[in-house]
Amino acid sequence: MDPLSALRDFTVRGELDKIVRVGDEFRFGSDYTFPCSAETAYRSKQGNLYTLETLVYYVKNHHIKHTEYLQSARTQRIPAVTLPDRKPLLEYLQGKVASTDAIEFVVPQNPKIPDIGVDAVDEYRPEDPTLLAIRDPPGSEDALDNSRVRGFDNVDYMSMIRASERPLKDRESLLECKQRDFYSVLMASTRREEERHRLESHQRKDGLVAKSRLMGADERGLGFWKDGDELGYDGTPKPKMLLNRSKIGEGVPIILVPSAFQTLITIYNVKEFLEDGVFIPTDVKAKQMKGAKPDCVTVQKKFSRDRVVMAYEVRDKPSALKTEDWDRVVAVFVLGKEWQFKDWPFKDHVEIFNKIIGFYMRFEDDSVESAKIVKQWNVKIISISKNKRHQDRAAALEVWDRLEEFVRSRSHT
Repeated sequence: MDPLSALRDFTVRGELDKIVRVGDEFRFGSDYTFPCSAETAYRSKQGNLYTLETLVYYVKNHHIKHTEYLQSARTQRIPAVTLPDRKPLLEYLQGKVASTDAIEFVVPQNPKIPDIGVDAVDEYRPEDPTLLAIRDPPGSEDALDNSRVRGFDNVDYMSMIRASERPLKDRESLLECKQRDFYSVLMASTRREEERHRLESHQRKDGLVAKSRLMGADERGLGFWKDGDELGYDGTPKPKMLLNRSKIGEGVPIILVPSAFQTLITIYNVKEFLEDGVFIPTDVKAKQMKGAKPDCVTVQKKFSRDRVVMAYEVRDKPSALKTEDWDRVVAVFVLGKEWQFKDWPFKDHVEIFNKIIGFYMRFEDDSVESAKIVKQWNVKIISISKNKRHQDRAAALEVWDRLEEFVRSRSHT
């Protein structure tokens, strides 16, 4: 291997510390030894070939300013690399470029070849037609005899080829990935993990709030999570809350459904529809249900990528709501009849659907007349198929999207 290729190889592998000067020679580990004054194949812009001593000193001190480098090289009595050659030379030695026009590899003169008694041949050139003539000599008296030609059979061509090879990379240098930075990957993974823990913490918090509310925490004086405070008991009696017409009241939000069987969504099948995205007729669910009809059902948005799951109470008896409960009502599934809103604490439909989001469930092939009254109200009409149950999930997601958007808007009012 030539001195320039050996120096580049050690620079790329980060093994410059293994290049040691011993007397008038540079030892590249235990692999190579070259004279310090040996000319390399790198020609400067001034026309001269840089010596190995010059390049080794430069590549080990390339990080200092050029003026300091020149002064240091002059002190060491080492020829310096000129300023125009600094950048292209360093890029080549560090492996950033594969080659450059400044490199002029010289063919070694008079390489050693086996002595076969051919005085006219000074070097081994297998493509030389004169040597081919030696292999097949014409029938002349000046031609070499066959005994001289047979001397070529003992030449180890593979050794000669390997002696001229220059290894670019080995297995270890390929695995090092010195010019690759995986710090950004690590930071992105860390941020995702922190976000996952944060969302799981919020999920547990919402679950505690829902469970405490359903167990009648108000009557026992149990405090809720608020602004990061711990759960605790508060024995002081709480005053009645006035009806808040703008923001959602404290506690689990409430969704109202009709108690009539002729509507699609009731307290019997609302849980399967909102949580599982499957519509089951009310009469079917009523027959499957054991015991009395529940007064309240808790639902959560389960089929979602969001880890923060908010709980909602579903009720079908508005008359049983207290004054403070109405502040927690965020949605209603309408029946399409005026009497559904009798005795509600609102002036008219305009005020109702400004404070509460309304949904009207219908089959997609129902007549337009069935929704004639509903279209006069500010409600969202959700259509589902009578037979294609795989489409129920999209309808349930639409309900959740509208509901969550409405809750966010009321929370910031």
